[in-house]
Amino acid sequence: MAPVGPRSGDAIFANVERVNAELFSLTYGAMVRQLLTDLEEVEEVNKQLDQMGYNIGIRLVDEFLAKSNVSSCADFRESADVIAKVGFKMFLGVTATVTNWDAEGTSCSLVLEDNPLVEFVELPDTCQGLYYCNVLSGVIRGALEMVSMKTEVTWVRDMLRGDDAYELRVKLLKQVPEEYPYKDDE
Repeated sequence: MAPVGPRSGDAIFANVERVNAELFSLTYGAMVRQLLTDLEEVEEVNKQLDQMGYNIGIRLVDEFLAKSNVSSCADFRESADVIAKVGFKMFLGVTATVTNWDAEGTSCSLVLEDNPLVEFVELPDTCQGLYYCNVLSGVIRGALEMVSMKTEVTWVRDMLRGDDAYELRVKLLKQVPEEYPYKDDE
């Protein structure tokens, strides 16, 4: 029997259980609106969305690894490609483009042309500092931390702010060596 190889984002998306996109978008919008009401400060909402995303990311990586059959990525560059082509497709139904690598290969941009979280969304003038999709930066940060990569994820461009695309900058801060809870010789 031949070994099972990694599945493409399209193949996984075709077989994964989905929620109605409009329901998902409206539910996310209601959550952001409630955070704005409760926290009042836009910067606090940005932090809360990032933290919520981080908590989702540390759990989502298990489902991703189980359903995608992706083996351990060799380096940060390969991890970014897998997130862009398989991860985004699997969970959001869209793919991202990986661009703008730095010379060291430790920083890149993930560019989304389409973002299902922003259906029906217009930011009022009072929320111009809001990174509406900041949950995505937290998800990426949390998922990468679970595979031993400490990262910083920030928004560079946002179509809700008048830009031509959604762009997340992902910077590898350090590769954390895997630690095992016990030693083999004991």
